[in-house]
Amino acid sequence: MNPRQTLKQLLKRNQLLVAPGCFDGLSARLVQEAGFEAAYLSGGAVARSMGIPDIGLVTMSETIERAAQVIAAVNIPVIADADTGYGNAVNLVRTVREFERVGVAAIHIEDQITPKRCGHLDGKEVISLAEMEKKLEAALATRTDADFCIIARTDARGVNGLDDAIERGRAFARLGVDALFIEAPQSEAELAEIPRRLPDVPLLVNVFKGGKTPMLPTQRLQEMGYRIAIYPSETQRAAIHAMRKALGTLKRDGTTESIDDSLTTFKERDRVVGLDDWQKIEREYLAVDTSKT
Repeated sequence: MNPRQTLKQLLKRNQLLVAPGCFDGLSARLVQEAGFEAAYLSGGAVARSMGIPDIGLVTMSETIERAAQVIAAVNIPVIADADTGYGNAVNLVRTVREFERVGVAAIHIEDQITPKRCGHLDGKEVISLAEMEKKLEAALATRTDADFCIIARTDARGVNGLDDAIERGRAFARLGVDALFIEAPQSEAELAEIPRRLPDVPLLVNVFKGGKTPMLPTQRLQEMGYRIAIYPSETQRAAIHAMRKALGTLKRDGTTESIDDSLTTFKERDRVVGLDDWQKIEREYLAVDTSKT
């Protein structure tokens, strides 16, 4: 099966699919190496990797370029953050075409106004239900591969309350989306309520420390009825911490020898990115210049 077909099969299980966040080819490789069955290309993490906040500053073309790099680095399904589709329904049509073209297995599309902001920041606004329904209709009609998953996200919980978010979810499900993403429930009780009121479609939950949603163990989320859990921030938070430690040590000591045991070795660094595979290709296909022998 290709990654899209694999994701479709994973969503049919009565089991939570855990998709850690990635933001480039290296982080995606590490997700796959750790044994996870899918990776999540976080729009917020991509933005922060560019040195800017997650407030709708990254363009579609920049995200597509990063998605292509990630897809080329791994063979597990990649679920990508497509924000609002980068505009209205017409913009979304091109967004779907481009994500599908580069090989992403699924995208989620949200009902915030454009430009959007992180789902756990205050000051969000959402478009009307009618407009979002038309955008999702356009997305579903545009895809050419039925295995390319469209996940509908609503940010209405933080704007109009949980009841409105669930009603939007029901409307999106009736359109035939592959999964629902009710962003930023604000308590464990709300997390439990969402699957009870939306039992007939796979549900995605966003898990990270510091947001509006409490962090719960994966087993508890599975018991509640969630089928996808994305962890958008853990890899990047770990990377920021480790880079600060290395840079601080270098600044203070003039060397990183004191923390060498906690740094990846030169050889391991190259193994992670597949140097041996590329050197094998070199040996097999590069012509030998016999004139110098």
